[in-house]
Amino acid sequence: MPPFVALLDAERDDELFSVVSRVAPIIIDPSQQLIPDATSYVQFDQTATADDIIRYLDEGAHKAIVPLQAAKNLIGVVPPERLILLLDVSNAGAVPDSLSTAVSGVLLKTPSSDVDLITSVSRFFVGLSIHVLSDDQPTPSSITQLAAIGASLVIPFSHLTLAPTSDQQVNVADAFIAPLQSDRPDGLFPTVVSSYNEGGRSLGLVYSSRESVAQAILTGQGVYHSRKHGLWRKGETSGATQDVVYIRVDCDSDALEFSVIQHGAGFCHLNRASCFGEVDGLSALERTLKARQQNAPEGSYTRRLFDDPALLRAKIKEEADELCDAQNQEDVAFEAADLIYFALTRCIAAGVSIRDIEDSLNFKAKKISRRPGNAKAPYLPSSGSSQKPALPTQTPQKPDPDAPIRMRTVDLSDPKLTPEERAAYLKRPVLKSDEMIAKVKPIVENVRTRGDAALLELTAKFDKAQLDTPLLLPPFESPSLSQEVREAIDIAYSNIKKFHAAQVDGATLEVETMPGVVCSRFARPISRVGLYVPGGTAVLPSTALMLGVPAQVAGCEQIVLATPPRPDGSISPEVLYVANLVGAHAILRAGGAQAVAALAYGTETVPKVDKVFGPGNQWVTAAKMLVQNDTDALVSIDMPAGPSEVLVIADETCNPAFVAADLLSQAEHGVDSQVVLVSSSLPDKMLVEIEAEVDKQARALPRVDIMRESIRRSLVVKAPSVEESFKFSNDYAPEHLILHLRGAQGWVKHVKNAGSVFVGPYSPESCGDYASGTNHTLPTNGYARQFSGVNTQSFQKHITSQHVTAEGLQKLGPVVATLADCEGLGAHANAVRIRLGSSI
Repeated sequence: MPPFVALLDAERDDELFSVVSRVAPIIIDPSQQLIPDATSYVQFDQTATADDIIRYLDEGAHKAIVPLQAAKNLIGVVPPERLILLLDVSNAGAVPDSLSTAVSGVLLKTPSSDVDLITSVSRFFVGLSIHVLSDDQPTPSSITQLAAIGASLVIPFSHLTLAPTSDQQVNVADAFIAPLQSDRPDGLFPTVVSSYNEGGRSLGLVYSSRESVAQAILTGQGVYHSRKHGLWRKGETSGATQDVVYIRVDCDSDALEFSVIQHGAGFCHLNRASCFGEVDGLSALERTLKARQQNAPEGSYTRRLFDDPALLRAKIKEEADELCDAQNQEDVAFEAADLIYFALTRCIAAGVSIRDIEDSLNFKAKKISRRPGNAKAPYLPSSGSSQKPALPTQTPQKPDPDAPIRMRTVDLSDPKLTPEERAAYLKRPVLKSDEMIAKVKPIVENVRTRGDAALLELTAKFDKAQLDTPLLLPPFESPSLSQEVREAIDIAYSNIKKFHAAQVDGATLEVETMPGVVCSRFARPISRVGLYVPGGTAVLPSTALMLGVPAQVAGCEQIVLATPPRPDGSISPEVLYVANLVGAHAILRAGGAQAVAALAYGTETVPKVDKVFGPGNQWVTAAKMLVQNDTDALVSIDMPAGPSEVLVIADETCNPAFVAADLLSQAEHGVDSQVVLVSSSLPDKMLVEIEAEVDKQARALPRVDIMRESIRRSLVVKAPSVEESFKFSNDYAPEHLILHLRGAQGWVKHVKNAGSVFVGPYSPESCGDYASGTNHTLPTNGYARQFSGVNTQSFQKHITSQHVTAEGLQKLGPVVATLADCEGLGAHANAVRIRLGSSI
């Protein structure tokens, strides 16, 4: 049982909540949102129905705290381990025996946490956990006293703090540590360290002191006690740090378990994952596949599986079929191992870890409601047949090539559509930002500490380019380009520059707020900017233009363009041409997290920048998020990033071929691209035409396999009106919004949330991507609700000033001094009064 339980009775403080969730369950009420990473108990009142309670348990609540009458209705429906009975201490003797076996614990509400009273009441609930919520001020002493009789104190968040314990609040670490009892002469606690993301595998045995436990709780880092050296912050010198997920106490309160996410070489001082030897089984396979994803040589079988989704899909189906055919134990184990190998390869390719799978299993295990579990029709034998169920046939090269390429459909006017289901359609794929940041952290730290040496090693490893220096300085060579490409880039450059030059904030804003007091605001360019242009096998001069032009017209003093080199160390000629056009001051030949780290911290040759711009894969995005939160880097970023998105609103005036083409232009970016068509009263016949065009056009395009997957995950939303279409769109907040509507220009005023809008049938999103003049670096993943796309002012900052005359201070000064006195800041008031000739 935990030393204490927390009650969320105040506005949520994210830092305090994060610390508490490492060590204690948290009680919420049904009006508060379930937090996935916390152990949540939901407390219901007398009005709650059995359906309400079961729904919360299905959604992931660990336990439900229910009053007596509600508990009676749940006997035999909800497992006892999911229920806690809510009782006033005065009614404890009225609980029937049938309820004592139908719940796992009791929450007693009592005026005081009197130990004798709680002890006498607990005899009615032998074998159940006892939680006590009293009106008394919680203290470490009261926590210890209750723990001694096997009960835990419920502490409201309003009485918890990260500051030192006071008469009004108790420090979270003090609350956790209070009941611990060491049986060792040195007062230390044996501590088992286990890997959270490797199935709880033991990493080692260490010792903890009260001080080290407190620091681990408050910092979220692995901190222990060395019997030789005292306080031991794991990874402080080796870099093999730990993020603490949770800390648990054993049944005797004399030993601890730290569940951690281990970074770096591993836990053991021998640079192994565990002090008990190397990992094996599924954890070892996961590590191997992740390494192969990054380093497998071209032509290897695992590389083929990662690069050819059709082959991987076919192998999964083949191995599933063979597992079903296996007869004896040896064959079942053999075929299951093969299936797991290919299935885990599919997961790693999609960024899914074994921990993610375990989390999904744990979530499903919590569900009270159960589906019938019947197999889908294609997998069942035909009626009267004795043959085995037929799995969908596997095609060696392409998955289901004859199946129509079509989207899913939802009707907003369907009366059965619940608000929760509608909200689900607005969601994007879950981005495991914490896991990705953990992966890029060693790369970023390597570059930060070792500079150019690390940068050159990582470029050789990931980009297969052996370089003598990572940085190119002007004058850059004049690249060889066809006249057609050169002219296209020149026109795009001219249009983008014209539009972005008009955005420069060059005028000073001056306002006389009162006589003799003039306030001003003026813009200045950000001095040093880093522009990340994805490269490698792709050629992206458009991104170089979209980032380089606004930096140029804003007047940034130093523009560093970063892009992965080709294997021979050269830069793609198109990007090189743009670098000359925008006046880049340097080109960093590096990609991925290592390029972001070099820009953020600087190296022996790479200048440090003040802000990093540009799209990239999940490694780049995670690295940008990591460095912007590091005060040593002192760097900002343009915006978070996710998969590409388009939302098209179309009515009966649309051209089905145009609509289909717009959908596919985003669907080809990747299998995780987000593509949504909102049908505003479109006749069913036209929807059929659009879907037919999607299928026909996709099959004629080179990236059909990617589009087959992304379109399958995409959505047709039927809306009853144009107004409802815009309501859904504004809730979705798409990166790109395309309007195929009658009088499209008039509907632009209804747009509240979007990265960029494309108005009318002749405004394809491709124009904005390349050459119309607007910027294509736009917010994704719903961030259009609060972020703008990159623009010229993204490369400027605003400074304010004020000029107060002597006469102006005569009027303003007394106001300032009065407010300073109100806040108890005498020196502030004195700075005014001394100018007015007054004494301190």
